[in-house]
Amino acid sequence: MEKKEYYKHILPHFQQPGQAYFVTWILKDAIPPHALKRYTEKLAQLKSEIERLGTDKGAEVFNLRKELPDKSRLKTASPTPEIETLLKEYYSCRKKYIKAYDDLLAVNKTGTVDLSLPENSNIITETIQFWEGKRLETQAFCIMHNHVHWVFKLKETDENGKPVYLQDIMHSVKRQSSNRINKSAGKKGALWQKESFDTTIRDEEHEYNAIRYTLNNPVAAKLVKDWKDWPDSWCREGCGSF
Repeated sequence: MEKKEYYKHILPHFQQPGQAYFVTWILKDAIPPHALKRYTEKLAQLKSEIERLGTDKGAEVFNLRKELPDKSRLKTASPTPEIETLLKEYYSCRKKYIKAYDDLLAVNKTGTVDLSLPENSNIITETIQFWEGKRLETQAFCIMHNHVHWVFKLKETDENGKPVYLQDIMHSVKRQSSNRINKSAGKKGALWQKESFDTTIRDEEHEYNAIRYTLNNPVAAKLVKDWKDWPDSWCREGCGSF
């Protein structure tokens, strides 16, 4: 498969060798079908209206994990007040979508498997660590009942001198963990949702916030009082002082 800096399934994905990322991936049945329908419909409506009024047709400028649609892709250097209003509404709706999404993940502990069980979390940890030092460097990860958060930086090239791409890493980790967990549980079929939420780390502050969010996920879900008490969290030495 030809590797590109931009690719798309349902969500847009941006990748570049040497880049740092905050990635979340979840079990296939972690979110009930149509649970977030009103948000997705509203976001699609706003996206369509903004494109109609001022963006390059066909350009992918929206990512639910970005702070805002990219204004640099607007046709006009200075967005009109109408477009600015729509962008703010889009941002507000996006925040509500992500909050509702995270809330659903926190309360819905039923699923195909429980990822936090030792036999499953050990498999995920091993697959995350498989490329450590060879193709990436992990900053932190957290394995919850139905999803995984991972903060890491890709190397520019792999052990064979070839560029390292995010889609290859995620394909490898999800495929290997799915195969092993299914085999252990005596199950078959897809384990993970095809899409992952990936955010490009912009700077040190963004990385700090991503690590803090990752490690404090069990605390926010009221599973533990201190992130260090959650057995399936890990961070590189020196990055877990919050």
